[in-house]
Amino acid sequence: MGDTIANLDRIDRRIVAELGRDGRMAITTLARKVGLSKTPCQIRVRRLVESGVIRGFRAVIDPRKVGLEHVAFVEVKLNDTTEAALGAFNAAVGEIAEVEQCHMIAGPFDYLLKVRTGDIAAYRRVLGERISALPHVANTSTYVSMEAVKDPGA
Repeated sequence: MGDTIANLDRIDRRIVAELGRDGRMAITTLARKVGLSKTPCQIRVRRLVESGVIRGFRAVIDPRKVGLEHVAFVEVKLNDTTEAALGAFNAAVGEIAEVEQCHMIAGPFDYLLKVRTGDIAAYRRVLGERISALPHVANTSTYVSMEAVKDPGA
């Protein structure tokens, strides 16, 4: 089993879709939904995990209920885009817990970050003390989210 969608058969794709909707689904329920018995379904799920198609299972936390309802998107422009500089930035940004997502962008800036904090004051501290201090950061621009219209992680 490879790690591309082309190597997944119809049943594997159904397993992935079902677990994407409910990662805590009992194996017997999953097996029934995809038309397999329990053991072959377990074997397929194990193979999907071992091949990296399924990278893990996690709880989806309501950010508002844990005091993390402030979301800002930050454009980051670097002053150096050599492979060494990109690697240094990538490693350092991974250490900032408030950075929920980091994407390298093809466009007028280099990275787009999704930052989640409790409020604007906490965001300002993260920006000033952590994000602006990342290796090779030349400047940043912030966009504050007023409402998440579609957010599968929320």
